Amino acid sequence: MRCACASPPARAARCPEACASTDDPRGQGTPVRYRGSFFGVEKRGRDAMRLLHTMLRVGDLERSLAFYTEVLGMTLLRRKDYPDGRFTLAFVGYGDEAHNSVLELTHNWDKPAYELGTGYGHIALEVEDIYQACEDIRSRGGRIVREPGPMKHGSRVLAFVEDPDGYRIELLSPV
Repeated sequence: MRCACASPPARAARCPEACASTDDPRGQGTPVRYRGSFFGVEKRGRDAMRLLHTMLRVGDLERSLAFYTEVLGMTLLRRKDYPDGRFTLAFVGYGDEAHNSVLELTHNWDKPAYELGTGYGHIALEVEDIYQACEDIRSRGGRIVREPGPMKHGSRVLAFVEDPDGYRIELLSPV
């Protein structure tokens, strides 16, 4: 088994056992999943780039932080106010930023709401038990906007939840 972080060697020192094998005996292009993370980083060939974060603009930072930490179970990784620019950045995720992609929640102090437009689709999270995940999210005050069921024209089970700003988050059962 080869660690997905093993190249370059300096990265392997930071991650001696935190990641799964990149072996793919079936040749299916199976993504690497870091232990304890829904956001695994896939490495192929050169190790030149990786996805760091996705930014969402939010109207009420405290409400959004409560949703992502209390309803979806993410951890607040860091938060910083920028008084001169009148904005705050908060980063949330399922693991540290060194090994995981995270969400950046940007709150512009003078902008209470945003229009989502037609370009935004969704963020996707893989969950072990989609039915239990939906019940847990609902019991914590989350809004399920599509109950668990098979994907159209497919067999994978999915559901959708909506955050306080209307961003949709897709929940997917494992492949």
